[in-house]
Amino acid sequence: MRTTLVAFALLGLITSAAMAQEAKVTSLMSKDLPDIPGMEMLMILVEHPPGGSNPAHRHNAHAILYVLEGSVVMQVKGGQPVTLKPGQSFYEGPDDIHVVDRNASKTKPAKFVVVLIKDKGAPALIPVK
Repeated sequence: MRTTLVAFALLGLITSAAMAQEAKVTSLMSKDLPDIPGMEMLMILVEHPPGGSNPAHRHNAHAILYVLEGSVVMQVKGGQPVTLKPGQSFYEGPDDIHVVDRNASKTKPAKFVVVLIKDKGAPALIPVK
């Protein structure tokens, strides 16, 4: 019985640690762009926990990132990784594949805003394998 309880406790800790790595994404604003038919602007807040990251993805949009807190490492396919600190920004084009998106710190959270200019109704993030 004790072995079973220990196993369940460890499973809970492992599951909690894995879940803690996921980024929290909050939609801040969405606005149609009447001067550009069929397009919209989406603003999101991304919060990476310590050691957190996102898997490879694309946006099929113009994406402008601005770091608010902590530091993050960003890289698009074919580019070099860059470490960004508060006040710094990063750009991804519609054809870019975002291969690295992670918190640079294992001990402190990171927070950044992303503005996406995209097709109206299109998903903000598309996983890439």
